[in-house]
Amino acid sequence: MRLRNSSVLHVLFAALSIALLVAVIVARGEQQSRRSEAEKLKNPLPSDGASIEEGKKLYGRHCASCHGPAGKGDGGMALSGGTPANLTDETWDHGSSDGEIFVVIRDGTSTDMEAYKEKLTEKQIWHLVNFIRSLGPKPAK
Repeated sequence: MRLRNSSVLHVLFAALSIALLVAVIVARGEQQSRRSEAEKLKNPLPSDGASIEEGKKLYGRHCASCHGPAGKGDGGMALSGGTPANLTDETWDHGSSDGEIFVVIRDGTSTDMEAYKEKLTEKQIWHLVNFIRSLGPKPAK
């Protein structure tokens, strides 16, 4: 009986290992696909005062509770789990091009950030990109 239970455990462990490996491969493929899409996206809105102001209003409503009023990742909701990105530093884990920022806002991340594609229009997301860009490091030329 002991040998049989051991064999079952080995089979279960192998199956779980395979399932985890498949999940990692799928996640990497989705991430690569998102990056490819993001690289092609160009911001259709000028980064002018009106767009940045509109983005600031949207940020206050939808983002500040986690990312903090100044974008430092220190909003009150940040305490409830996860670590929101600091949008003012030079390290942006999910990419720093306008297209990459757009895709992260639209689709969320696989970890802590929810998707906003059902809550915001594409134009609103681009306004947010312009505002967030005004907080953080300037894009490389």
